[in-house]
Amino acid sequence: MNEDLTFYLPSSQSIFKASAALYRTEPWRRLRPGHFFGVRVGKDSDWSGKKQPFPCAQFIGGDGGDVGFYMFRSETDAKKMTGSRETILVPNIELLRVTYEMETLMFPSNRKMIKSLSLEASGNDRFPVIDVARCTSSSELRFRNPTLEELKFVYAFMKAISLVHPLLQADKEGGPNWSRLICFEPFIETVDIQWPPEMARGQELVAVTISHPPGQAYEEKTSSTASSTPTKYAEPPNEDTFMDVRVNSSSSFRQCAMCDKDVNGDQSLCCGRCRAVVYCGSLCQKQHWKESHKSMCGLYKAMMEREEELVMKIFMFPCSADQPCKWLESLGIHQKGMWRRKCSCYSHCPFGLLPVKGGLWDSWGGLDDEEYPRDSPFHNHLRDGISSPILLSGWSEYYNLRSLPLSSPVADILSHPLTVYYILTALSISSKNLLLKGKEVILHYLGPEGEMDWMPAFAEIGHLLNGLGNIQIVMVGPEVPTNLSGTTSGISSRVRVNLVRGLYQEEATYLPSPHVIVALNCALDRYGSWGGALDLIKAMGIPAFFTEQSEILCANAKQVLRSAGLHITHPVTPNPFRSPVKNLDFSSNLPSYSNGFVLGVQSALLLPRTEAIDESTEPAKNFMRKFRLPARINIDGISAAYENGVLTVTVPRAFRRGGFYIDPADVPERLEVLARAA
Repeated sequence: MNEDLTFYLPSSQSIFKASAALYRTEPWRRLRPGHFFGVRVGKDSDWSGKKQPFPCAQFIGGDGGDVGFYMFRSETDAKKMTGSRETILVPNIELLRVTYEMETLMFPSNRKMIKSLSLEASGNDRFPVIDVARCTSSSELRFRNPTLEELKFVYAFMKAISLVHPLLQADKEGGPNWSRLICFEPFIETVDIQWPPEMARGQELVAVTISHPPGQAYEEKTSSTASSTPTKYAEPPNEDTFMDVRVNSSSSFRQCAMCDKDVNGDQSLCCGRCRAVVYCGSLCQKQHWKESHKSMCGLYKAMMEREEELVMKIFMFPCSADQPCKWLESLGIHQKGMWRRKCSCYSHCPFGLLPVKGGLWDSWGGLDDEEYPRDSPFHNHLRDGISSPILLSGWSEYYNLRSLPLSSPVADILSHPLTVYYILTALSISSKNLLLKGKEVILHYLGPEGEMDWMPAFAEIGHLLNGLGNIQIVMVGPEVPTNLSGTTSGISSRVRVNLVRGLYQEEATYLPSPHVIVALNCALDRYGSWGGALDLIKAMGIPAFFTEQSEILCANAKQVLRSAGLHITHPVTPNPFRSPVKNLDFSSNLPSYSNGFVLGVQSALLLPRTEAIDESTEPAKNFMRKFRLPARINIDGISAAYENGVLTVTVPRAFRRGGFYIDPADVPERLEVLARAA
């Protein structure tokens, strides 16, 4: 253990905050030293020696002992030093260690520094200790403090791995049956990490790539930057290795990706390497390869290989809608109720204006009573005797909760409201906390279309709140009919929906300030009007979540979001409440599902918000003020307190020093910004 932690300065608060965030995700529940992770932070040229300092990492302590993680100069070094029960000492190999130690076991000088800087604890009274260890040729251990550059690398790794390690999927067929070590499917993900001010040096964001196992690498274009997402490339095949693979499709026709020619489904071909792109013949296939496809084929192949894991095998109804009308007919719900928006037969009718016959049975197209959710609350769902929102992890849990048969297709429509509910209760921590406190969450819902005819399905959100909190959904978009704009619908006692016609960037000024912004199946790369909306989202500093139907649309969306100056705070992940019904793209076989994938973004603005919490029956009064933060501010250290009618917002200044020495007299306690409540 280091005898002095002062080397952490000026990055101490950011390092301790990142390590605490990682500790809370409990990676040691599943990860063992045998699970190696590849780490890539920005470009090689960003680091001394023009290479990544510690590109391989492992988690230790999951089988007992002190928990932490080790980082190595190479995967070879990691394998040499990894034993079945303890780390093997190998001469002349250097590793960086981060272990979580009890405060009571630390040296007095370390405890003093932790208290004087109010550094965040990891778990119950634990704090990170970081050092670099090296075994000499005489088997003696030597330790040193990490350099500031090494601390910067560790910070980026901790921020990224805490986001992505929960995404690891167990490979049930991989590994020997006798092994207690979980075998995970190959994994690679790139996320944007925001540098704290003291580490930024002109770059606010950096792309961090985590892979398991290591060795899965992206090839970078020479023009890529530290904040750009790397791209996979496929090796071009020899001319004589092209394969014409017949597309097995029930669709009456497909469309050539090269010439847009319509071709009968049983006569169309697809790329023999990725099997994702459809062609009318081999000439178009070869031409498309030369012009664009060879740079994307490897990426498409990887996406196609994930098709199996995206299929929801629990359902007992047909989950492929190549021809929507025939699919609906097979279920007896074609041109009925809310299902009328699932094919083009009612495209002549404006969104939100489908003729409504009667009650819930008609809305669900005449399904049997046990096949759709009733407009009734959930009973006997208390936690510690207290009512609270019901947290769901996926369709199986929801169907069981509502006692729905897995032959019921209602998930196809419920995907929209349950995705919204999932975002509010699982992804947006601030919204979840408001609901748990019984408060109201205001959600701006951008670009509604068919959802305006699915209000009976959105009533389910109110029941899932289970008697706690309220949600105001403001749907804004150009497809809102003029005669519905400005109307409010109380679809349940805890959920109301306002409809507003127009572009978000033009209407937002007149709307109540949101806690979260959502856009489902948004197709960010296809509509130029998103530019103004994204600029506004960046200026507001409000967390925003988007869903896309396929991975390739997500990749395009990430580029649009980054170009707008937004950084990815929630990486692209399969949405557990995606529709189980696979969509058809006439020119592509890529897995595509309504609300298939979700990602989240946010920018840095300080938004102090106050609200009355007394027991009076008067409507709660609230006050909000926005401040754009200067550059030399520690965003992670912002805190607030309310006392005697004064809201005190503490915005710590980032410490910036050129060397290692810091005189305690130079360190200010804090910078305070006061905003009095109205």
